[in-house]
Amino acid sequence: MKRIGIVVAMQAEARCIVRQHFQLYQPITVRDKLIVILCGMGAQAAWRAAAELVDQHGVVALISFGVAGALDARLHSGDLVVPISVINEQVYATDGSLRANLVRRLSGNVNVIDSPLAGSQQVLTSEQEKLALAIRTGACAVDMESSAIATVAVDRNIPFIAVRAITDPVQYSPPAVLLGALHVDGRIKPLSLLVLLIRRQVHLTELLRLGGGMRAASATLKTAIRQIETLLD
Repeated sequence: MKRIGIVVAMQAEARCIVRQHFQLYQPITVRDKLIVILCGMGAQAAWRAAAELVDQHGVVALISFGVAGALDARLHSGDLVVPISVINEQVYATDGSLRANLVRRLSGNVNVIDSPLAGSQQVLTSEQEKLALAIRTGACAVDMESSAIATVAVDRNIPFIAVRAITDPVQYSPPAVLLGALHVDGRIKPLSLLVLLIRRQVHLTELLRLGGGMRAASATLKTAIRQIETLLD
């Protein structure tokens, strides 16, 4: 049976596909056609997960699925980036047929952008960092996993696309200190977050803004996954 492999970094992204708790590197099959694996944040983790889906589960295509930060001021929370390429040290073209098929199915439901997606080794926590990466790469958005997944697809000679919903616009980024209050799969460490709030290193207004961006992105990803499920019909 042909199946598409989907790599997600965070529990919140995985829950847009199926409402259950994922264990790291333990794939879950969704309605026979999709196999989803949670890897945690970062390129190395994403490479390992993508390689497992291809080498051990025989998927016929790979999708990098989740959220991204905007590098272009015209992008807003909830916009969907289905890029023509992913850029890191080199440029990885995404599969034109798979991408066009998905974009056609999404037409009229969400705002889809096909500009390039950049890779980063860490979360960008300032507008200045985002703008510098935009100038260097010409990309409209950034994530940490897609370029690593692309390398696996290229090495195994299978199609690859990225499907990434914008959480934070270019003018706003998650505070760097907040990253210490997150598990590798994006879940919050409640005690660590409480300490940050008490010390006023993070403010409630920032959390509310981040939450709003994530809700908008999640709504878009839920729309996208319904169309991804039909790609092998």
